[in-house]
Amino acid sequence: MQLGMIGLGRMGSNMVQRLMDDGHDCVVFDVNAEAVETLEQKGATGAHSLPDFVSALEKPRAIWLMVPAALVDRIIDDLATHLEPGDILIDGGNSWYHDDIRRARSLQQQEIHYVDVGTSGGVFGLERGYCLMIGGEAPTVERLDAVFASLAPPFESVPPTPGRDKPGTAQNGYLHCGPHGAGHFVKMVHNGIEYGMMAAMAEGFNLLQHANAGRQERDTDAETTPLRHPEHYQYDFDVGEIAEVWRRGSVIGSWLLDLTAHSLLADSSLEHFAGKVSDSGEGRWTALAAIETGVPMPVLSSALFSRFSSRGEDDFANRLLSAMRAEFGGHAEKS
Repeated sequence: MQLGMIGLGRMGSNMVQRLMDDGHDCVVFDVNAEAVETLEQKGATGAHSLPDFVSALEKPRAIWLMVPAALVDRIIDDLATHLEPGDILIDGGNSWYHDDIRRARSLQQQEIHYVDVGTSGGVFGLERGYCLMIGGEAPTVERLDAVFASLAPPFESVPPTPGRDKPGTAQNGYLHCGPHGAGHFVKMVHNGIEYGMMAAMAEGFNLLQHANAGRQERDTDAETTPLRHPEHYQYDFDVGEIAEVWRRGSVIGSWLLDLTAHSLLADSSLEHFAGKVSDSGEGRWTALAAIETGVPMPVLSSALFSRFSSRGEDDFANRLLSAMRAEFGGHAEKS
């Protein structure tokens, strides 16, 4: 099948490579001409403008956007004037599902089909494959089945759940989740869960890192909580080795733990990271959906707020806390 790809960053370029490896014909475009040329050398058809990109595609066209969410509307607006009824636009980035519903309705007026695909797999997708969560009209999704099958992990990579005899594509690594927006809704929750899992792992390893607190000198003053039993905290753990042993047979064994162990092996102190953790939107949208539906989500929302704190967004609040303590108790900040 032929597919056009706009956006040749870390994921987009790897997805094109995976598709071509499985026999698909790919037409590619990116504002970075070097990224286009790299894939041309590997067999893709390169385009250096949107009109050239569209004209290189056979009708009806199938175009996959793999760009930051903030750019999707602008690119769709630029593309729409060149497209024709029956063409398909696929947004495979991390868009808000509300935007998918709006875009689909707008494009329907031109008889252009819209599909939203939550794509998980990151920079390892070329080798491992991508987990795909898909939203859109069933006939349009079925037209793209060969593309989804090629991008998804091979069937033998993860055996079906024991006892499963339900037909469908979930066991093949991709799933039509529902109408427009459904794919990105499922991916949104996936990323919210990811926030919580990452925070739990980070907090646990942080406690292990501080399990030698009883060996540290502590101030003895009115501003410092005493450690009543320092003998209980005399452990100098090698957190990298703990990550490694947890990878084998433990309940929390996972790909995420594998990546954690790899990071700690490379730099056990993690000194080349500042600890300012970004959030790209999905965690916020998950929390908003939880609020609007009345679904309790304390773990995920706490993980999101922790990321805000890591970037100093609570700096004013903390300074105000110190100011209030100084006002009512004469407490001085400690350096």
